[in-house]
Amino acid sequence: MKILVVGSGGREHALVWKLKSSPLVDKVYVAPGNGGISLMAEMVNIKADNLEALVHFAEEKHIDLTVVGPELPLTLGIVDLFESRGLRIFGPSKKAAEVEGSKAFAKEFMRRYHIPTASFRIFDDKNQALAFARTAAYPLYIKASGLAAGKGAINAANVDEACDTIEQIMENMIFGEAGKSIVIEECLVGQEVTVMAFTDGKTIVPMLSSQDHKKVGDGDQGPNTGGMGAYCPTRIVDDQVMTAVREQILEPTVYGMEKEGRKYKGILYAGLMITPVGPKVIEYNCRFGDPETQAVLPLLTSDLADIFIAIVDGNLNIIEPAWKEGATVCVVLTSGGYPDKIEIGKKISGIRTYRENHVYLFHAATRRDDTNWYTNGGRVLGVTAVNKDIPSALKSAYNTIENIHFEGMYYRRDIGYQAFK
Repeated sequence: MKILVVGSGGREHALVWKLKSSPLVDKVYVAPGNGGISLMAEMVNIKADNLEALVHFAEEKHIDLTVVGPELPLTLGIVDLFESRGLRIFGPSKKAAEVEGSKAFAKEFMRRYHIPTASFRIFDDKNQALAFARTAAYPLYIKASGLAAGKGAINAANVDEACDTIEQIMENMIFGEAGKSIVIEECLVGQEVTVMAFTDGKTIVPMLSSQDHKKVGDGDQGPNTGGMGAYCPTRIVDDQVMTAVREQILEPTVYGMEKEGRKYKGILYAGLMITPVGPKVIEYNCRFGDPETQAVLPLLTSDLADIFIAIVDGNLNIIEPAWKEGATVCVVLTSGGYPDKIEIGKKISGIRTYRENHVYLFHAATRRDDTNWYTNGGRVLGVTAVNKDIPSALKSAYNTIENIHFEGMYYRRDIGYQAFK
């Protein structure tokens, strides 16, 4: 069958890599893709948010299944559009994707269905938010309600930081329209993990747990980013914790969405804090995480295309995804200055020279001419290593990174450090 993957990052490269291994898949198109993906699939010069052009392409090429990577087209309603034209597409509807598109909606939803999360207040008025901040207990998290590319949550240690953050988000609009409404919530204490799950709206199948590293600096210092690396599986999510995640979070979420006329099909991403009293939801995403996908998919032994088809057709109950033993580590290489001002167009060397076994380079923002590779964004490459355990995978990943170079290249040197606590 012919598959169209929508997106251009490391997550999409990992999806293409996994789908290409399926005997069900004859051809993969990617819109718009990147330099690395171009070696595995046919690139289509259509942006991920150009829904009309995407649906026209899918009709013209008789695409059998479209797989959506990023959140923006999902929140814009790409699934609704494709289904209205009789096209099969993997992902949640526009109404279901609101769990990521609006943090305010997600928090109110969790309150309605008694899903454990941080206590919170929602504000549409800057002055009311400032008045609350002057009397609140600290620390707090202040979050833009809308989509902010993973960078919209800011920690405030005191009232001055909180008021400045509120001004920046709601007055200076540093996150654009995403900051018209904000969520102010308590700062949860514990270890942050990710559990992604396959669901067709009835059956829920959790994947292996993983841990993203959001902060730009070692030791989780500095501003939030789109993700500096990940490892899988986590030690803290044992069978008991996973049972709690399923029963207290995943099941009530899927069933609550069904009850509200928002049947949820696709990937449900739960960003969690494992607290002393159990798991609590930090955020939902309506799609595969990035870079968690690059760490999780290499351990999946089942046919991903088969799983996607079962979900689209509502038959996930007949599939039992299988996972290999071992562990993975993904280390993200970024342009200098990320997540703020960056320079692109830097020549990359060493991509063809690494010799480690079971190491994959997932391209996130690269451009390729006939002979050379160049940087083309903030997060450039994800170096993912698979090995028997976390220490071995870390060694393989960092050994590979020693051979890769570009001007200003930056990466965290402590990915996976919480696995050793």
